Amino acid sequence: MPNGPHSVVLNVPLLGMTGVGMYVSGSDGQPRRTVIRCQRPTALLTGRNRSESPITRPRSRPSDAGLSSPTEESNTFDLESIQKELELKSGVLKFGNETITAKMDDFVNEGLLGSGTCSVVYRMRHHTRSDLLMAVKCMRRSTTCQEENKRIMMDLKVVTISYDCEFIVECFGIFFTEGDVWICMEVMSTCLDKLLHDLQRPFPERVLGKITVSITIALDYLKRKHNVMHRGILSQYASISVDVKPSNMLLSYRGVVKLCDFGISGKLKDSIARSRQLGCIGYMAPERLETPIYDVRADIWSLGISLYELATGSFPYKGTEIEFAIMSKIISDPPPSLPHHIPFSPAFRHFVDCW
Repeated sequence: MPNGPHSVVLNVPLLGMTGVGMYVSGSDGQPRRTVIRCQRPTALLTGRNRSESPITRPRSRPSDAGLSSPTEESNTFDLESIQKELELKSGVLKFGNETITAKMDDFVNEGLLGSGTCSVVYRMRHHTRSDLLMAVKCMRRSTTCQEENKRIMMDLKVVTISYDCEFIVECFGIFFTEGDVWICMEVMSTCLDKLLHDLQRPFPERVLGKITVSITIALDYLKRKHNVMHRGILSQYASISVDVKPSNMLLSYRGVVKLCDFGISGKLKDSIARSRQLGCIGYMAPERLETPIYDVRADIWSLGISLYELATGSFPYKGTEIEFAIMSKIISDPPPSLPHHIPFSPAFRHFVDCW
């Protein structure tokens, strides 16, 4: 892929690599060269500068007509009404300017992409339309656990409205049945956590700058446009939380870094969230551990921890396996500082140290 005027090439040795750049598995399973790319801030949401041709197809609104927005003043999460709305929209998928109606049986499972505590993600392709390729997040709807169903509803609610930000993984639509929920998303190349492991070396500072811009734009979009933060929630119906972390930062085949995983996002009320349930401890801000009240600045802490890890190749609390010990370090110790023996720029050091 040719480099645009604002592209950044990650110049590291990797299997299958010649010259500069890096090779990852393409959507067809073959090695493919990719770069980490991000436009200048003035063109971030459009994905291009005025003088440049588009690097991605135009983002389109998924089939979310009728879905209530989490920017509503009420913090009540009406599961019954949301469920009815989702059932009406099940199977209506939008790819660019094309809308299709499909069934679950129309898609062929091409293999596992990843798994989490509550879901599994498969690579799927339409059996008669080979161009319709998706990453499908599959979740079972619980018949006994209302909290789990609330989590799923929150996931569906956020991904279906976050359609116009270049730095959030795109949702094509959903399948919603009595027992299963599928969220159909664009296929991504890898996550930054896995990429760091595969490279076996830290990311260059110039790449970290591009990653930072992408993630902060995504977080700002969620808060300003949809009143959503990526962690924590006031609503009684979704008191689950998670951290911004490298495994939730995905790299597209065009080299764009995007934020994913909104099942645990929370609606903001007066810019404050209240929740005591813990996510991934190591990325959590001290105030998140000490008090049920915190705001969007807690996500900036998580971003700082993530940048430290990507910049050094090492998790700042590495070697501490017990959650209580990690919590104690986060609360009692000074915030991690970038090692002095690595020649980071003063600007990057200041950015990471000011969290």
